Amino acid sequence: MNHSPGTRPSQLGGLDCPIPNAVVPVAGLGTRLLPATKSQPKEMLPVARKPIVQYVVEELARSGVRNLLFVTGRGKAAIENHFDPDLALRESLGKAGKEELLAALDFQELGLNILYTRQSVQRGLGDAILQGEAFAAGQPVIVALGDSIIGIEGNSTACRRMAEVFLAHDAAVVVAVEEVPEDHVSFYGIVEPGGVGDTFAIRSLVEKPAAKDAPSRLAVSGRYVFFPGIFEIIRRLRPDKRGEIQITDAIRMVAESGGSVLGVRLRPDETRYDIGNLPSYFETFIEFALADPDHGPRVRRYLRRVLARSRGGA
Repeated sequence: MNHSPGTRPSQLGGLDCPIPNAVVPVAGLGTRLLPATKSQPKEMLPVARKPIVQYVVEELARSGVRNLLFVTGRGKAAIENHFDPDLALRESLGKAGKEELLAALDFQELGLNILYTRQSVQRGLGDAILQGEAFAAGQPVIVALGDSIIGIEGNSTACRRMAEVFLAHDAAVVVAVEEVPEDHVSFYGIVEPGGVGDTFAIRSLVEKPAAKDAPSRLAVSGRYVFFPGIFEIIRRLRPDKRGEIQITDAIRMVAESGGSVLGVRLRPDETRYDIGNLPSYFETFIEFALADPDHGPRVRRYLRRVLARSRGGA
């Protein structure tokens, strides 16, 4: 594992998170985003001003996480380079008086202790999470998917709420969920709720069901809290027909064996932006660009002109 510590306390966080350790899997190949991902990680694709994974890391810092493990894979060195402090660049910008550009590098000083390990063989999300067992060191751990942004600008504190729920209810697993349209159900893991409200019991889960077979429209939303026993459960799983270990199967085993699995609903301002394919990437980029405090109005005017031209030529 490589070590890349921050150099000053987080500028985004407040109180420490009651579960300070988080694993961020970023080992996926991103084939649905080809050719953009041929030579760079999908997590490093820009969304407005920042790469996708920076929003995720800043979200975790905002929730009070202090130790972070990236589970990387082949061709992911750009992620490590992005979060390594670049003293020469900072010095150059400082000498040139480019304070605004200098401030754009503050994400490198979030006060996070960042580690890296590799998933050498692509065997699915469950196996990627298993690579974090030594890092978790027998303690509960947060998992945040590196290609999913929660909230515009990644402004969610869902992970802190989930950690608090985990400890308050002595849970085995806590999962963030979001209600999705019926025609999106087949894209996600879907939970079978055992109650209502912002926090509720989960009876079971099913991975990417047909809409007619889905137990609800509540989709797993890329944020989890796991008890230490999850790693042994993952080890017992059989690969699916694609040779992948699904974390959904592990969570279902916990729920169906009587373990406490809870769902926490994302708040209305915590939309999940799942950057898994080109349409979702385009839509996310446009929405974040429109929300930019400096350039959003100009982008909005430009889009209006483009749409007007397109209607005129139709």
